[in-house]
Amino acid sequence: MKRLSIFVSGNGTNLQRIAEYFANNPEVEIANVVCNNPKAYSIERAKNLGIPLRMITREEFKSEAFVKEMQDLHVDLIVLAGFLWKIPENLVKAFPKKIVNIHPALLPKYGGKGFYGEHVHEAVVAAKEAQSGITVHYVNEIYDSGEIILQARVCLDEKETPDSLAAKIHQLEQAYFPIAIEQVLRSQKD
Repeated sequence: MKRLSIFVSGNGTNLQRIAEYFANNPEVEIANVVCNNPKAYSIERAKNLGIPLRMITREEFKSEAFVKEMQDLHVDLIVLAGFLWKIPENLVKAFPKKIVNIHPALLPKYGGKGFYGEHVHEAVVAAKEAQSGITVHYVNEIYDSGEIILQARVCLDEKETPDSLAAKIHQLEQAYFPIAIEQVLRSQKD
């Protein structure tokens, strides 16, 4: 049995999709959802899905106690699904190549501190890029610089707006993020 912990900060559509994708897979279990935003709709999603929820403060998040808590859950993979805090070094070291993130652009372009959500789409459209997409990657100590696991692309139209691009990117996330997670879980040695 592979155990996931899903970290969220927002609406939780990727959480919902991942839970649905693995719902009938007896080899994968979502151990918990970790949320840093008390106003996030993902809290409701976790409750509706019957997944244990762990609200966390920034202070707790950086602590060794939280690392131990995650280790005690026997988590095989931490999935950042719209989680907006940088992962502390102690957690990265405790879970090497066991933390994955999804980024709404084709890294290494449009990555790093401050590049998330609408900020990415605005920059891509302003630069008149022909393509954008998603990147699923391992997390290390530097924003958006870990080894790439999967990329999926979409073409931009001449009249593309940040909102229309966001909708295209969201479709890619829904289609490919669970597949990338499954790929990582299969590659892990028991």
